[in-house]
This record gives sequence, C-alpha cells and structure tokens, in this order.
Amino acid sequence: MNKLYPSAEAALDGLLKDGLLIASGGFGLCGIPECLLDAVRDSGVKDLTFASNNAGIDNEGIGKLLRTKQVKKMISSYVGENKEFERQFLSGELEVEFCPQGTLAERMRAGGAGIPGFYTKTGVGTQVAEGKETKVFDGQEYVLELGIFADLALVKAWKADESGNVIFRKTARNFNVPAATCGKVCVVEVEEIVPTGSLEPDAIHLPGVYVQRLVLGAPYDKKIEFVTTRERETA
Repeated sequence: MNKLYPSAEAALDGLLKDGLLIASGGFGLCGIPECLLDAVRDSGVKDLTFASNNAGIDNEGIGKLLRTKQVKKMISSYVGENKEFERQFLSGELEVEFCPQGTLAERMRAGGAGIPGFYTKTGVGTQVAEGKETKVFDGQEYVLELGIFADLALVKAWKADESGNVIFRKTARNFNVPAATCGKVCVVEVEEIVPTGSLEPDAIHLPGVYVQRLVLGAPYDKKIEFVTTRERETA
C-alpha cells in the first residue's frame, strides 16, 4: 500500500467535507500540522469541529481557519494568545468545549483504544463537570468523560519511513500521538521520509498501522524558534 502523497492537498483528497470532527496535534506552534491545516483552509470546507490542545495564534495553525470562519466548534484546553478566537467566542460565533489538558489527551487516547468513556476526578465540582454524569467510587466523586472518535486526524512528525512508522522530535510529540490514534483516517506530514526498515524499531513512537497517508512538508519556517546572539567577549 503506497502511503506517500506529493502534496498536502493530494493527501487530503477525498477526505474533506463540511461538518467533520478533526483531531489535530500540536501544542501552541510546536508540532502543528501546518501544511495540512493550510490545505484544509484552501479547500473551503466549513462547519468544522477541531479537537486540539489550542487553536494556534492569530493567523497561525488553526487560527488561519478561524479567520476564514471555517471552524464551528473547538474542543480545547488552552485558548490564549488568539484575539480572533476570543472575539468569536465572546460574540457567540464559535462554540467552545473547554477540557483540561490531561483529560483531553486521555479522551483522544481512549478514542484510539476504542474506549467510549472513562471516569476522572479532574473537573469535579467545577464548570467542567456541568451536565456530565458523575459516579462515586470508594467515597470519591468522579466525572464521566467521553472518548474522542474523530473523522480525521492531522499530525506533524519529524521523521517517518515509507510504511508510515513515525518518530516525533522532543516536545513536538505532545498531542500528536493520541490525536493520530483517534482518527478514522490519519494523515501525517513529516520533515523527512526514509526507506522502510531504516528506523530503529524501539525509537518509533507511532506505528504505521495508525497512518494511512504521508506527505513531506519540509522545508519549514519554524516560527517558534528564535536565534539569539551575544557579543564576543574580548580576550
């Protein structure tokens, strides 16, 4: 099965339609599938729901799709540093389901494992628990959280082989692994693609069985990285 596609647009061909639930990896600007998100924006699909730790920043990441009014709902943990997100939320244009970071990661992982729901103490007694089922175990109250089963997963990785086995680099691993596993179809953009069998098996973070499509996204303009210098000291 050939998983390699020549562009982000080609990798998403036949997968996009209005009203999708999309799980997107990344944390801030670290490890976001920027090429795939650009392709989603350019496709013109709308009424999308994104399950993502955050909505990027103004005009970066999912923030680009907020600008074009293609996002109907966000399931997120951190939503700061995005004025357009704030504006749409406060004006009632954007539906937001706030979810603690650990709970969001576990909801994605649960979906990937076929688990429909789980109980957690996180959020008990707060707005997070409003409208949700609670249950007492050993005298402690827990809230029921539902697994996330996404129509599509968009992921950014460091390196992959042609079979779709994936390695993430350092903190860019973040939400990418659980996001990848909870999607019915997972599309991964990577910085480098190598021949099958050339990756150390023990170093693989996401097995190729979870990955249906791959695209080479490099070169990247890594906006989260800044070069700082100091004057050379005289001898």
